Amino acid sequence: MDVSALSNLIRALARADWDAADALAGEIGGSGWVGGLQVIGAAFALAVHRRFDADATPTEVAAWVSATRAQYEEGDTLPALEMEGLIRAALGEEELADNIPAETMIAAEVFVLGQLLLEAKMSPAELDEFVDDAEQVAAEYL
Repeated sequence: MDVSALSNLIRALARADWDAADALAGEIGGSGWVGGLQVIGAAFALAVHRRFDADATPTEVAAWVSATRAQYEEGDTLPALEMEGLIRAALGEEELADNIPAETMIAAEVFVLGQLLLEAKMSPAELDEFVDDAEQVAAEYL
């Protein structure tokens, strides 16, 4: 897996460059996301920890997911329970991700990651540091 494509996907999400993000996701998806789960998972976990306190309640997570889904015309098609479960798993309730299919997991993680990056409004330097951190965390599992 080309880690630079994954890093570029993270950057495209942070810029809300949906055309680039879709193209990159298609390119990465064509390879079956081999190795991509680790990089996206690492970026997802880092973004979750930036946004939520370690002791965030299920109600706080559910409220964020609900508000985020409501922003989109097709928000009702986004997997709310899976999104909540993945966020809570990143915060320490790992078992909540156990039964989420890989294709649902990656789609939810990419969507949530994109939303968290948009909320964070990182400078280019902060985004570079974030991507470097995600690559380093993922490298431990590749």
